[in-house]
Amino acid sequence: MKFVPSIFIALMAIGLMTSCSKGGKTVSSTTGWNYNDPANGGFEYNYGYEQQTGPGLVFIEGGTFIMGRVEQDVMFDWDNKPRRITVPSFYMDESEVRNVDYLEYLFWINRVFIESREVYKKALPDTLVWRRPLAYNDPYVENYLRHPAYSEYPVVGVSWLQANDYAAWRTDRVNEMILIDMGIIDGESLKSQLGENNFNTEAYLYGQYPVADGKRPLTKLDDSKTPRRVTWEDGIMLPKYRLPTEAEWEYAATALIGNTMDERMSDRRIFPWNGHIVRNSDKKEQGKMMANFVRGNGDMMGTAGKLNDQGDITVPVKSYYPNDYGLYCMAGNVNEWVADVYRPLSFDDVEEFNPYRGNVFQTKVLDEEGIPVEKDELGKVRYRTEAEKDILNRKNYRTADNINILDGDRSSNIVLGDAWLDNEANTTNMYGGSSNSNMNSMITDRTRVYKGGSWRDRAYWLSPGTRRYLDERESRDDLGFRCAMIRVGKPVQGEAK
Repeated sequence: MKFVPSIFIALMAIGLMTSCSKGGKTVSSTTGWNYNDPANGGFEYNYGYEQQTGPGLVFIEGGTFIMGRVEQDVMFDWDNKPRRITVPSFYMDESEVRNVDYLEYLFWINRVFIESREVYKKALPDTLVWRRPLAYNDPYVENYLRHPAYSEYPVVGVSWLQANDYAAWRTDRVNEMILIDMGIIDGESLKSQLGENNFNTEAYLYGQYPVADGKRPLTKLDDSKTPRRVTWEDGIMLPKYRLPTEAEWEYAATALIGNTMDERMSDRRIFPWNGHIVRNSDKKEQGKMMANFVRGNGDMMGTAGKLNDQGDITVPVKSYYPNDYGLYCMAGNVNEWVADVYRPLSFDDVEEFNPYRGNVFQTKVLDEEGIPVEKDELGKVRYRTEAEKDILNRKNYRTADNINILDGDRSSNIVLGDAWLDNEANTTNMYGGSSNSNMNSMITDRTRVYKGGSWRDRAYWLSPGTRRYLDERESRDDLGFRCAMIRVGKPVQGEAK
């Protein structure tokens, strides 16, 4: 289902503005009081809520699958041992984020943060990733991001941190557009947004903006009909766009929904398609490549007159056939960032349901009335820093749940105090106290997983079970990303009952 604002508005209007709820749910079975009745206090109950599919997203019905290696581990890393898990339903971008998508983001930043040029510079992709000492790639430095010939190609040169910033920006723009389409806020406000005075979803929900300046504001369900803000309980705004977890990405890429009948699975998959080969087996398309990758030494796209994948570098994001979830280029083209912190033994440590490594629990800085004390220079709600972590001086992989569980050890909540040396307080130095100062680990809390294979990779990396890692501040010419979103409510689409 595609995101259609007019349908979305109609559904919300039915759920919020009528005195009757779907299915005859007009009376509380607990108190006997009427729902959505001004005479009874105006308690609102949006019965039958169904989450809408946000712009660019595809619904991914969750389930159980065996995450990890499906072929021999030719790299001998032993970091993707097979393990059965369950992934809840969620949403994922149909394709990788395009250059034109990222240029829209840069345009908005340039327009809003006129006096804060550092914000714009921080968001710029590193176009120098294309340079090679012994290759003539300089034209891509100048052209790949901004020339219209590459508008539909995946954005590259974006770090993990930049990808997260883009997802946060996209969340705010989508929710802002929803409120504008519904007439709750005035679209003219777009022109006056400057600096920190821009629409932010969290800041709006916490009362940082006027109650209503649109033509059709929501009103309190009482005799006063006083305009009110949209709340999270209304179900109007969408959840956050974000990077998918490693488990979500691998589950969506494998797309075993095409290989199941009832609860029986006919075959596992090495790639996002059936079979052990990388060419199309259908009679009409037989022999055509299923992805953009390196076929052999120096063979990036085949022979003139019959190019095998028609991609010397990347290709447009909707090239080749989508997998059984309708997702394009889940193998090849560009690798993709996922949310997880990399650890070789993640598959031994993480939960069986919705596994993820990377949690750092934070709290918003609120006043006594539960309202954010202030916004930051970007207009975002401030969160408390993790100063407690330094005060307690916990060794990173011995920390308590309420501070940081990047390393997954939740066996102890005790304060370790001075039991560990200062240089052991984080995983940048895994060998604190050693006489050999060079014994440092490359696997830190900044090390993030990426998956999928790319135009520079051999077929081995096209398998969704393979995994590699890179510092979250770095970027490459074969590494992009796509966004995901949680599914609230039941795991199947359709009218809630």
